[in-house]
Amino acid sequence: MTRTELIGRMATAADISRDQAKAALEAFTDGVVEALTHGRDVRLVGFGSFVAVDRKAGVARNPQTGQAVARPASRTARFRPGEGLKSALNG
Repeated sequence: MTRTELIGRMATAADISRDQAKAALEAFTDGVVEALTHGRDVRLVGFGSFVAVDRKAGVARNPQTGQAVARPASRTARFRPGEGLKSALNG
């Protein structure tokens, strides 16, 4: 599902305009980014959690040449599915 398709589905399900659905989706994503930036997790009970994690520096390999490349330490986001989402996916 693309972002545009999600906005359309949100608009239809909530009986709101596409512009309102787009604004709601942007507010959600902005809120998640802001929370993760400040080191806070975002938990949606039954759906899952967005968490910020620190990745240590390491060595990666260029898949085309096989050459080792230094990978600097960084922060990234992870999603951990909740029980409700796992149940929906598994039956």
